Amino acid sequence: MKSLLVRIFGFPATLIHGDTLVLDRWLWLSKRLPAVPDGSKRLLDIGCGSGAFTIGAARRGFHSLGLSWDERNQRVAARRAALCGAGRAAFELWDVRRLDERTDLRDSFDVVLCFENIEHILNDRKLMVDMANCLKPGGALLLTTPNCDYIAISPSDNGPFSATEDGGHVRRGYRAEDLRRLCQDADLEVLGIGSCSGFTSQKTTWLLRAATRFLGLLGWAIVLPLRPIPPLIDPLISRFTKWPDFTITLVARKPNPGAHSSADVAGYGAALQHRS
Repeated sequence: MKSLLVRIFGFPATLIHGDTLVLDRWLWLSKRLPAVPDGSKRLLDIGCGSGAFTIGAARRGFHSLGLSWDERNQRVAARRAALCGAGRAAFELWDVRRLDERTDLRDSFDVVLCFENIEHILNDRKLMVDMANCLKPGGALLLTTPNCDYIAISPSDNGPFSATEDGGHVRRGYRAEDLRRLCQDADLEVLGIGSCSGFTSQKTTWLLRAATRFLGLLGWAIVLPLRPIPPLIDPLISRFTKWPDFTITLVARKPNPGAHSSADVAGYGAALQHRS
């Protein structure tokens, strides 16, 4: 059904997802991912799901590789990339817990994405180190994960969290100091920590969960037309409320010790951050 929507509406339909906060994350990413018309940059998407961000990056000119352990998701992602004309997107089956075994990926990417994945991994420190090793010197890591201080959208958001890596979240989320510590362990320089998915985005997600529970696909038909509204009004509402954003965001850079000029020192990571 969703691939049919991609056939009809193109890339925007890849953002139609059971997790409605995907749209917020794409809007955050799109502000930090400048177009690469000459195709000279490479991007790695860790835990790429059904490929929306890998495809979106490829459409901006990146040679994009999405990794996931889920064979079905990878088939869906490849099909959607073809429907979107994203010829620079590729997908491979790989368990990102074993990313260190992919020596062919080391020092190879200008950008690494890790969106809503690290909270599923017990050894998050190892994953952060492995992702840093995939970056070229001066390259950027863009990461999103649940904000540990979120207010649950529905009761299931309060756990219980998994003690094993069974596909669920193994921790509630992260705070800024947690991300800074992980970056320090991976020798990454933090360029910025922020957030996305505010009050109205969260309430739209609650409405979708409630509607689909009782109405199935009709719930989507009711909620989907409302989804573009929250990103427009959340910044204003955030000024007057203390409601925490659901997602914490990170931009970090791999140092370039061999740089010989200020432009080299800035690296691609700084270029991404300057677009925020």
